[in-house]
Amino acid sequence: MEPVRFAIASYGKVARLHARALRTVPQAKLVAVCGRDREKREAFAEEFGLRPFPDITAMVHQAAVDVIIIASPHPQHTPQALEALGAGAHVLVEKPMALTTVDCDAMIQGAQQARKILGVISQRRWFPAVRRIRDALDCGKIGKPALGLVTMYGWRDEAYYRSDPWRGTWATEGGGVLVNQAPHQLDLLQWFMGPIEEVFAYWGNLNHPYIEVEDTAVVNVKFQGGALGSIVVSNSQKPGIYAKVHVHGTNGASVGVQTDGGAMFVAGMSGILEPPINDIWTIPGEEKNVDLWKTEDTAFFKTIEPTEYFHSLQFADFALAVRENRNPSVDGQEGRKTVALIEAIYQSGKEGRPIRCVT
Repeated sequence: MEPVRFAIASYGKVARLHARALRTVPQAKLVAVCGRDREKREAFAEEFGLRPFPDITAMVHQAAVDVIIIASPHPQHTPQALEALGAGAHVLVEKPMALTTVDCDAMIQGAQQARKILGVISQRRWFPAVRRIRDALDCGKIGKPALGLVTMYGWRDEAYYRSDPWRGTWATEGGGVLVNQAPHQLDLLQWFMGPIEEVFAYWGNLNHPYIEVEDTAVVNVKFQGGALGSIVVSNSQKPGIYAKVHVHGTNGASVGVQTDGGAMFVAGMSGILEPPINDIWTIPGEEKNVDLWKTEDTAFFKTIEPTEYFHSLQFADFALAVRENRNPSVDGQEGRKTVALIEAIYQSGKEGRPIRCVT
């Protein structure tokens, strides 16, 4: 069977990561790239053996593209996705899916009208340590989720924000730590805990005077099922410590994952320093598994290129979804949940009151 034909809208740092990851996916073939800057798109095309195009519609039609990966700055996600869907391509969009739920709904409706598949990059769902948590929850090993926690301490310096002109402003990035660094952990929190009913949040810029957007947010969460949660995310902790998602159950057992350690990953600028691991696991009879899993995951981590490997798993899932005409594991509705949460956090911080989260 012929591989699914992929193209990338963008030629930046994360686009290079995607291009390298797609090389390892038998079900996929990267064939084209598009972007407004002729010199950059042609250099990218030459590096990866692709056809360069100035716009999405021409690329879809002339290169027979099946799937477009949207890897551009956040405000461009919605218009580019809608153009790709209108041109007849399936769409896989980088996080966050969009900057507002209104834009998410337009993308979901656009996919439905075009009868195309829409997905959102959430490669951390494929971490072995994350899969163990999902399996434990599905089997009821902690009872029902009662308390969910996200802690993400990282650091972004001035050089990071100057590395791309779109970073650090409301107009061109759309937000700070919430929209750029935290979406993966916020996605996992809702995947584990279920829909969110209400948030009460504070956010601000603590020590980055050279940017407009927030570098820190603290959030109290109420889930629809009655569970509670807490979110603390920050780009103000030098040099960068870790990101964790923990779930505590009604039977007293707890499970958790450290998704990032050592320092926060910067696409195209750094590697992943430490393997994702289960850092807490108190299910009766399974407490000793943590040490075994840490050994296994560390050994496996050394055999792969982690910045690419887990993306390749999601690309393979999406390619199979296209072949089988089914939803991918992370579809547009899943991506919308994270945007709805971020939107509610921003509104709560601005208005100083609890905000319902409509997912």
